[in-house]
Amino acid sequence: MRHFFLLSLLCFICCNNTKIETATKEYASKNEEALNYCKKHQLNEGYYFLIDMSIHPGKNRFFVYDFKQKKIIDKNLVTHGSCDKFEDNPDQWEKAKFDNRKDSHCSMKGKFKIGERAYSQWGIHIKYVLQGLEQSNANAEDRVVVLHSWEAVSDKEVYPQVSPLSWGCPAVSNEFMTKLDAKLKATKKPVLLWIID
Repeated sequence: MRHFFLLSLLCFICCNNTKIETATKEYASKNEEALNYCKKHQLNEGYYFLIDMSIHPGKNRFFVYDFKQKKIIDKNLVTHGSCDKFEDNPDQWEKAKFDNRKDSHCSMKGKFKIGERAYSQWGIHIKYVLQGLEQSNANAEDRVVVLHSWEAVSDKEVYPQVSPLSWGCPAVSNEFMTKLDAKLKATKKPVLLWIID
């Protein structure tokens, strides 16, 4: 009887821990705000990209949200900036920091318009220019912060390990970038990318 009780207790703890680890955040208010923003600023109203930098860098935190289906239709890993130019950043691997200054090597939060498709020396040799739409990311183009792929980024979650660091670019796996590129090429209006924390 004692063994049964201990086994039941262990199962309960393990199941609950798994539930907490795999819980998906709700972004209903963000999705609604994003759609309204897209309508107001003549951006694509079919879908948008949401990056939640509060999520561990070894877990999926780049989301493709479909406005019509009202659900996340794809997700993957994404890098954040090392943010080590102006000060020491001992937590750089685990947590994203944000700074709009040139050469900061930090991520920038806020809304971006995905602009021109161009050649990249990284990954599958495709990049998309990111145009900062807010004060927090106004230097995105001057900093050459772009959406691109990188061989060092896994196509699957690596938690508890982390993704590599960038100099501020949201870099994704080659496989995921191939899918994003297909979507972006097929759309007529610019797409919104929103980085939150």
